[in-house]
Amino acid sequence: MDVGMKSRQIANAYYNIGLAKAKERDLTGAADALKKSLRFYKYQTDARNLLGLIYHEIGEVGAALAQWIISLNFQQTGNLAEEYLKALQDIPGYLDMADQAAKKYNQSLNYAHNDNEDLAVLLLMRMVEEMPNFVKAQQLLALLYIHHEDYTKAGRCLFQALKVDRYNPLAQRYMAIAKQNTGRAEVEKRKLKNAFSHRQMQDDDIILPPSYKENTGLQSVLNILAGLVLGVVAMFFLVTPTIRDSISSKYTEEVRRGLELVNQKSLEIDALNRQLEEASSAKQEAESSLAAMVSNSGGVLSQYQRLVQILEAYRAEDMSTVVKLYVETDFSVLNDGVLDSTVAWIQQDMAQNGYQVLEQLGDAAMTRGSTAEAVDYFQKSLQIKADNIGVIYKIGLAYKGAGDTDTANQYFGDIIMNHPNSEFAAQAKEQRGY
Repeated sequence: MDVGMKSRQIANAYYNIGLAKAKERDLTGAADALKKSLRFYKYQTDARNLLGLIYHEIGEVGAALAQWIISLNFQQTGNLAEEYLKALQDIPGYLDMADQAAKKYNQSLNYAHNDNEDLAVLLLMRMVEEMPNFVKAQQLLALLYIHHEDYTKAGRCLFQALKVDRYNPLAQRYMAIAKQNTGRAEVEKRKLKNAFSHRQMQDDDIILPPSYKENTGLQSVLNILAGLVLGVVAMFFLVTPTIRDSISSKYTEEVRRGLELVNQKSLEIDALNRQLEEASSAKQEAESSLAAMVSNSGGVLSQYQRLVQILEAYRAEDMSTVVKLYVETDFSVLNDGVLDSTVAWIQQDMAQNGYQVLEQLGDAAMTRGSTAEAVDYFQKSLQIKADNIGVIYKIGLAYKGAGDTDTANQYFGDIIMNHPNSEFAAQAKEQRGY
């Protein structure tokens, strides 16, 4: 058996392990098995698609998109990854919401690292309301609650995380801490012990004393009456004097305690007022940070979304759409090591062909008389190939045709000063009237 066949068999075995664990909602264990499967055979499409589903289930939508994009690159027809991607894109606003959730999580992590735990908690609370299945966010929020010794709230967060990923080791470790500090661990231990030790009592387990005899009904009544009489006598001679003597001292003690309680509550109210002011300030700062993040359209997830659209346009051989999306995509954030080869291939192809397509689109716009559109295409072409002197000259012509002579002369002057030996230098001088 050759090495390739052996690797595929091992990969399939790990895929089966991952599938079984996923069915048991052991998503962390399933992800580990599927990653091993892909290490042995990266073309195992079923393993990669399932890994993407797991990432999506635990709230890591960006990682899910990355796996499905790679899967489509390896298998372009009959691939479920295409359906998964389309399903996400068809949900209005879902990808934007997931993008913002990832940003909020990263910002919360940054707050936590910089001792701004209150801001981190505020941001995470809002985020998990929108995406309760984001396991890492629930774990981070639980850890912050544990640090503040609010073990009940931590337990709620971990309960949500374990609903999604039943055997997540980190969530289980945090849950053990929360249970230990809320008494739940002892209760569960006692229930478990009773469950294994209790048995129903049998008739022969009852031991009767030698002097035992059954009472008649009259004897029972007499015994009860005698007990009541003895109780009344004891109350009158023993208990009542003691109660009467202690009433005065107890009243004085209660008054003293009441005054102390009033003073203590006054101090607590002052402290709460200060905390309320601090919380209001923190809330305003968090809202400002959140607004800044929401207004930022260049998030990582949106770049993944554009990358998906670029690959779909490549498959449809729609180069116009490819180049338009390419110049709007920030490839610097797609550096997770998973998509490096795909990004490098796209960038290489655009460097060779993309700028020419944009130049042609600009020429077509000029023919239609759409000067602003033409300039936009020419500028985008220069983003890919900045030293394309012909495009610089065309931008100058476009501005001159639109009556903006000053701007046109800037482009012509750039050619004359910085590219005097180019074939367009003489034409630029002519346009400037030299």
